[in-house]
Amino acid sequence: MAASLAAMSAATGYAMPPARRSPNFVVIYCDDLGYGDIGPMGGREIPTPNLDRMAKEGLTLTDYYAPANVCTPSRAGLLTGRYPIRSGMSRVLNATDTNVMPLTEITIARALKPAYTSALIGKWHLGCNNPSWAPTNYGFDLFYGIPYSHDIQPLRVYEFDRSGARSEWEPDYPRLQQMFYARAEKFIEEQANRPFFLELALSSPHLPNYPAPGFQNGSANAGAYGDTVMEIDAIVGRLMKKLKALGIDQDTLIIFSSDNGPWFEGSTGGLRQRKGGAGFDGGYRVPFIARWPRHIPARRRSDAIAMGIDILPTFCALGGLPLPANELDGRDLSGVLLHGARSPHDELVLFQGEEVVGIRTQQWKYVNADMYQDYFILLEHRGYPQLYDMTRPGEQYSVASLHPDILKAMEQRLSRSAERFGGLRTGPSVLEKQRSAVRHRHVPEQWEGD
Repeated sequence: MAASLAAMSAATGYAMPPARRSPNFVVIYCDDLGYGDIGPMGGREIPTPNLDRMAKEGLTLTDYYAPANVCTPSRAGLLTGRYPIRSGMSRVLNATDTNVMPLTEITIARALKPAYTSALIGKWHLGCNNPSWAPTNYGFDLFYGIPYSHDIQPLRVYEFDRSGARSEWEPDYPRLQQMFYARAEKFIEEQANRPFFLELALSSPHLPNYPAPGFQNGSANAGAYGDTVMEIDAIVGRLMKKLKALGIDQDTLIIFSSDNGPWFEGSTGGLRQRKGGAGFDGGYRVPFIARWPRHIPARRRSDAIAMGIDILPTFCALGGLPLPANELDGRDLSGVLLHGARSPHDELVLFQGEEVVGIRTQQWKYVNADMYQDYFILLEHRGYPQLYDMTRPGEQYSVASLHPDILKAMEQRLSRSAERFGGLRTGPSVLEKQRSAVRHRHVPEQWEGD
């Protein structure tokens, strides 16, 4: 691992201290946290001093996308390094679903074995009503948490280990995030002398909000939602303090992010749409902060496009481990994190369920469908193609009429992706049913023949 980091340093010219050991990896994965809810992404309503400090001491990615705009598929994409359609996890699972993520999927925990001990603490949401649902069946050595969102009933807190031992109890909702952090801290203490991977999957600020004792009414302007974000911020501060006290601060890469954009509350930071909102950024683009003292330069911001599917290959690269043999969609972000390199992606594919609905390149974004009233509606051939210049904020005005060549190229990109992933569907295409009818609508002359 030290040799691989030295090679990266030589290739880029950035002077990096030699690694003392393979790095620990901690992913703090929030539930429904909005892009504009925290200070490093421009939020001003909720004080987040610890996240502000984390960003000052590390890297903020401004154009980072969750693997999906809703929970279950996003979590599958993060753990597998693959677009969620590949694992059949394209919709949100509920308490009665018997579906689980296929046991054949190679998760981050599996990819890092046997060099790393792994724990998933917090929210799982990749299957529950099935004997094989536990994360310990997917490479994790420890699971402590809940099977799905804390608004779903019935809800129990579980603990599993690799021996098969299991315990469960009723949740204490206001103290749930504190319980998750306390168990995470215990795991870190137990593993401090060897490399570990921890996903701390907080179930906040997903509604309903349950502010912990000491955080109620702490947010002057953002209500109970703001209180839970402040609690998350405090947990980040406790984690950084604990790593320093254990002497492993410089050995630990922390990534802070969210599974998708905000739901009924929370700030998109001016981005269009919200959780579940087709291919627009309000549902897809989420906070991303990475901190690894003496390895990731401080006070850096990058607009390199990236996605949660990149975490698995990045951890393999930084841990000096081979990539899984299965087909990955993610790319190694170590150059972006450590040296300010450009994105390794030529494009990112955005889905609504199993439908390809958007393509993002470094400068451009093309969206071909949206949620409207009760409909999932195709926008192709209606006379208003949605092409956006992503150097301008908010996806407010399509510039398709100004850049017809770019529009054509982006349409072709989307078409290729739809064809590429079409064979992985579990049902018929919703948009294909609309396509033939839409083609016969009257459209302005400039768009005829598209």
